[in-house]
Amino acid sequence: MNSAPHVGRFAPSPTGPLHVGSLVAAVASFLDARAAGGRWLLRMEDLDRPRCEPGAADTILRQLDAYGLHWDGAVLVQSQRDDAYAEALATLQAIGVVYPCACTRSQLTQAPRNHEGEIIYPGTCRNGLPAGAVARAWRLRVPDVSTRFHDRIHGDLEQNLADDVGDFIVKRADGQFAYQLAVVVDDAFQGITHVVRGADLLWNTPRQIHLQTLLGLPTPVYAHVPLITNAAGQKLSKQTLAPALPETGCGAVLVRALAVLGHAPPVELEGAEPAELLAWASAHWHIENVPTHPVVAKPTQAPDNLP
Repeated sequence: MNSAPHVGRFAPSPTGPLHVGSLVAAVASFLDARAAGGRWLLRMEDLDRPRCEPGAADTILRQLDAYGLHWDGAVLVQSQRDDAYAEALATLQAIGVVYPCACTRSQLTQAPRNHEGEIIYPGTCRNGLPAGAVARAWRLRVPDVSTRFHDRIHGDLEQNLADDVGDFIVKRADGQFAYQLAVVVDDAFQGITHVVRGADLLWNTPRQIHLQTLLGLPTPVYAHVPLITNAAGQKLSKQTLAPALPETGCGAVLVRALAVLGHAPPVELEGAEPAELLAWASAHWHIENVPTHPVVAKPTQAPDNLP
């Protein structure tokens, strides 16, 4: 376990306002930090500039404030951090673990996919660009070994990156740095010791641990909380038309989010405001009580209508 002072974080992408699924992840990371007497930092993951929505970052800050989720320090903005990511890529280039790739998405449509539906890169450019091809992206060469890690909710896990992911992108064809590289650089920069996030990112963890090892960066302690899905089993998101969190009646929404996390408040807190609910939850937080299974939101337009 990490013995450093507890520093957690919430890292939303400003592609739209927060919804109930993102609230659950935010509440879990907030409570985990506050229960340990630690700091809770905020990072805007706006790497994918074309997908970011004007004004969404300000909306997210306002929503967090309405729900009593007050962060420590300044907000870190990924779009202002390209120099740090370029330095990390240069380190990987210097030690010879990355290579240029010419493959397009259409050329990889027949490649195998893993259980997450991601393409397993077949290694087309691993030993050099095909004749006449032009480099578009940079990929990290992964070893044929298993990466083992402990998740505080899911237990001991492992993944063979070569079998399940293949060489993955660290700088995209459009010139933007990839999430996997940026997140490990930023977690180290912010001194993050504990990452609590949604279970959709669970199998990103081995990639990030491998990058941390190569770059000589510390590895945080990880925990992945259950997703909120719609009736079709799809994660709530802007793409699945998840409604935005309301900025009024926040206490009732927060009660439902806490219940999803296995921390349903007592009946005497019915009608309580977010500050009182979060104080109770911080005092009673036990991450081992968080369930592993996804939760299906009720089929209604009301964003506060969780199970």
